[in-house]
Amino acid sequence: MKSINTICLICCMLLSSCSLLEGNRLKHNFYRKTCPNVESIVLAGVKKAQQQEARLPASLLRLHFHDCFVQGCDASILLDDTSTFTGEKTSGPNNGSARGFEVIDQIKTELEKTCSGVVSCADILSIIARDAVVLSGGKAWKVRLGRRDSLTANKTASNLFIPPPTSNVTAVIAKFKAVGLSAKDMVTLSGAHTIGQARCITFSQRLYNQSGTGKPDPTIKKDFLQSLQQLCPQAAAAGSSNFLAPLDFRTPTHFDNRYYLNLQAGKGLLNSDEVLYTTTGFTNRYVRKYGDDQEEFLNRFRRSMIKMGNIKPLTGKKGEIRNNCRFTNSGL
Repeated sequence: MKSINTICLICCMLLSSCSLLEGNRLKHNFYRKTCPNVESIVLAGVKKAQQQEARLPASLLRLHFHDCFVQGCDASILLDDTSTFTGEKTSGPNNGSARGFEVIDQIKTELEKTCSGVVSCADILSIIARDAVVLSGGKAWKVRLGRRDSLTANKTASNLFIPPPTSNVTAVIAKFKAVGLSAKDMVTLSGAHTIGQARCITFSQRLYNQSGTGKPDPTIKKDFLQSLQQLCPQAAAAGSSNFLAPLDFRTPTHFDNRYYLNLQAGKGLLNSDEVLYTTTGFTNRYVRKYGDDQEEFLNRFRRSMIKMGNIKPLTGKKGEIRNNCRFTNSGL
């Protein structure tokens, strides 16, 4: 048994090393000669989307997260279902909530006009994620580029590897470690919830039946609980489970450290957010640290985003450069 465990450990180490090597092949100036205007074209597209709807930067950032946690950062989340293929859009974490695909389509169309068949959809997602943060008030970073697009998707892995909003700390840390991210990365990247919204269905169990007790989550501040119960009634009318609440009720469209201050005040929206503070230990310390020091959070966030962007990218001759982000070039 020990020898089998040792072999498994070595295999995991080798796979992790291969992933790091692939990540190291990404370059800041990858499109310098082939598509020098790529970042300005993407930025213009994200700005346009933000002007149309203030919520879209958060939705676009979320797409990058949900892409990288499944098969790596390979744009698998963008593939549409076909008569012979099932993608990730209908998985539990994405169905009815993953959005912003039309923005990707528009940006890809503009890039194809300028440099056809050059820029991958996976790289578009990576640049968009950075621009979404910056346009919302966060700090910029240089995006490493050179990813290629997957030829397939994995709905099962999407259901398995993306942390659900009902998770406890142990479960969330495990999901992050499974893709090579540390517990510190987890607390840091959870700060992405300083922008965006969530549906009632993702947090309503906290309002009425936390952990099967038939009672609300006692860690929720009373006034905050009452406001959420008004938005999400227990005897839900048709469609009310899709009503939206801001993940950060104070500055829902501004990228700052308010998310961590909300957790300390008992006003985190999702269970997977609030437990970062209510669980004694490492995560609690970092929630307090980031709440006290916004600069530390913003600086650490961009470093963790770069690290996440290095998860199992396809490079070299692996995968392809899709002509349309919704379909492989062979049409599946």
